[in-house]
Amino acid sequence: MMLRRLQAGLARLVPVLLAAGTAGGPALGALPPPTPAAILQEMRSFRETATVLYLAAHPDDENTQLITYFSRGRGYRMGYLSLTRGDGGQNELGRDFDEKLGVVRTQELLAARQVDGGRQFFSRAIDFGFSKNPAETLGFWDDKQVLADVVRVIRQFRPDVIITRFPVPPGSGGHGHHTASAMLAVEAFKVAADPKAFPEQGLTPWQAKRVVWNEFGQGRGANGLTGPSVQLDIGGNDPATGEPFGTIANRSRGMHKTQGLGGFSGRDGSGPNVQSFMLLAGEAPDKDLLDGVDLTWKRVPGGEEIGPLADNAIKDFNPDNPAASVPALLAIRTKLATLPADPLVDAKRRQLDHLLLVCLGLSVETTVPESEVLAGEQLNLHQAVTVRADTPVRWMGVRFPLVKIQTNVGVVLTAGQIALSDSTAVLPAGTPPTQPYWLRTEGSVGIYKVDDTALIGRPENPPVFPVEYVFVVGGQTLVVTDEPVQLVAAASEAQSRRRLSVIPPVSLDFAAGVELFAPGAVREVTLEATAARAGVNGKLRLALPDGWKAAPASQAFHLAAAGDKAAKVFKVTAPVHPGAADIRAVADVQGAHFNTRRVVIRYEHIPVQLLQPPARLRAVALDLATRGQRVGYLPGAGDDVAASLAQMGYAVSMLTGADLTPEKLRSLDAVVIGVRAFNERSDLADNLAGLFAYVEGGGTVIAQYNRPNGLKTPRLGPYDLSINGDAPKYRVTDEKSPVVFLTPDHPALTTPNRIGAADFDGWVQERGAYFPVTWDEAHYQTILAVNDPGEAPLKSSVLIARHGRGYFVYTGLAFFRQLPAGVPGAYRLFANLLSLGK
Repeated sequence: MMLRRLQAGLARLVPVLLAAGTAGGPALGALPPPTPAAILQEMRSFRETATVLYLAAHPDDENTQLITYFSRGRGYRMGYLSLTRGDGGQNELGRDFDEKLGVVRTQELLAARQVDGGRQFFSRAIDFGFSKNPAETLGFWDDKQVLADVVRVIRQFRPDVIITRFPVPPGSGGHGHHTASAMLAVEAFKVAADPKAFPEQGLTPWQAKRVVWNEFGQGRGANGLTGPSVQLDIGGNDPATGEPFGTIANRSRGMHKTQGLGGFSGRDGSGPNVQSFMLLAGEAPDKDLLDGVDLTWKRVPGGEEIGPLADNAIKDFNPDNPAASVPALLAIRTKLATLPADPLVDAKRRQLDHLLLVCLGLSVETTVPESEVLAGEQLNLHQAVTVRADTPVRWMGVRFPLVKIQTNVGVVLTAGQIALSDSTAVLPAGTPPTQPYWLRTEGSVGIYKVDDTALIGRPENPPVFPVEYVFVVGGQTLVVTDEPVQLVAAASEAQSRRRLSVIPPVSLDFAAGVELFAPGAVREVTLEATAARAGVNGKLRLALPDGWKAAPASQAFHLAAAGDKAAKVFKVTAPVHPGAADIRAVADVQGAHFNTRRVVIRYEHIPVQLLQPPARLRAVALDLATRGQRVGYLPGAGDDVAASLAQMGYAVSMLTGADLTPEKLRSLDAVVIGVRAFNERSDLADNLAGLFAYVEGGGTVIAQYNRPNGLKTPRLGPYDLSINGDAPKYRVTDEKSPVVFLTPDHPALTTPNRIGAADFDGWVQERGAYFPVTWDEAHYQTILAVNDPGEAPLKSSVLIARHGRGYFVYTGLAFFRQLPAGVPGAYRLFANLLSLGK
């Protein structure tokens, strides 16, 4: 039935020719063509056969000027393998952390590669926060699996040279992830060539010529390492645009806006830039990183004629008529077709086809009225094709590989006109909701689980519904791949095109991400269902862990129109013993089960991202006592602590700097300052006097962590304290590290909750960061000591000062991670800090 409907829809496909620029037509015809200089440079790039892989740990670790130099300057295939997606870092732009931040930073890296011309790869490793040594890192990551991923990328991409951003021991990258990335690169360099290693990958072994460390600039012998090295000036100008490589690289680096690097975009980068590279393994270079590598087409069996043919095409290129190069390119294509499949040859085939497209000025675009579709729904596809050259091009048809359907068109394209067609197709009924492939299955602490191994290494999902346009040019068949997008009016160009996503008929969400229960208590939990389409009926229920109960067992819902919501209240009973568990939501609709929530991520510099993770509630049964009723919250860089305070039973008022006066704060029992507020807020420094006066009059203030760099005021409390110092030394990355109670009878550890060692169980990612280095010991009391293995105890994770009749607390403990994660002990300790003096 589905196939017949699709065939009937395709039979109605009728091509229509419209003049370019006609109202209502696609924006395709208005797209600016590549400059002749850019086309010529891509021809030079096609002639080159070198491949280079840069490897590091995180987004923003890469040397963007080196990537620009090799990809846009020398025309090499240049890739960056970031072992992680930056999931464990901070966010300078908003409240998206963990896997959501990883999705954002993935897109930032893709945006950066669009600027500098590199390709992007990832392993399955999770950024679990700062790590002080590579042994800890490799233990978290499962080094064998991450090594397998690096080997996979090497075997698929076939680099001649591998470059690490960081050194191997005895050198240090300053971060366990950094040093571990270099260690894995050196090991993978050797293992990738071993046919007995990871045979399950089904990939041909590959031996790169060498792996080198891109030194930090201190010179030979720096960082405890010695070895053969070469220097390379990566300065110069892009042959296609004349722009300095450094300026392009700064624009690329400026895409890392969630890391506060947006300011790089406007920086000039002209002038020389001499970089040093030290051999870590393989053959030592003499003068250049590619020494000893055959850079010609002679390296490809049967490819000896390709180089001269490419040279002639470059020599004969006419910038006033790029289409005149089409016969020469087709001749090369004929020769390429005789060569056996190989990663380099396959990449060059794709590059040559792209050259044909740009020389012809041939563009395709597939649009849909809505970017979100349900499995089993009909897709209304609008295809548009344009060509600028007078060279005869016949549009033969369109193929939809997912449903194995092809339609015939048979139109000869006319220069300067747009060929339009409409067709329909049905998305297969079993298509799952769209979710980034590395988030589809729950992984471990250190590594994502990816069931489809063919996706490992890819930056993002392949198209939901691929489209192939078939053309004939000069007697040869040219297939152009595309995917449906929705064109929307948006605040930025990056947001104007929405990829096709599959959604369920109903999305689910809890009213809160965490619910706190007294042991054995009953609380009302609200589950909300939102319809994606009209007329959705079904039942809602909770999937409960052992020991938890809910009434009723299920509840019917009816949603008449798209966008309608139904909120159902369940009475949930916690077990009699303290503990935490996940409660999941399920909607039963027409015999199918749906369990996802809807998360839309919007930042102007990247495309809109849709995440559909399981709808899950963190339910925490704990003994928690609080004092006071009203808390003010002054936001910093962004966190979810205010919502956690509301879960504790407090009435929360959001504050601005102008509110920090004793008069305006008088009704509050406490004030909490958000993370990095002293870095981010311009209205805090001038109002500190009023805040401290509130404390002096009997109020309580809790200031959460800040970074030592970029403080808008050096004054962080009513008495001197400083966070300036070697930041890695003043953080505790082991979330399981033991905690010593320095002042066990202090009210912060006894009132109204008696804090014990068990309250520090189950913490996530870290204990805390950026602890004060020095403080006024006559006024601040220390209550805890904590340290990473082998290091001296740090006593400043929580500093408490009595100021007048009130209390001021400065803490580097990672409450902003623990509270949203539902860590019971973090709630109990934070409640005590809020209750000081009450």
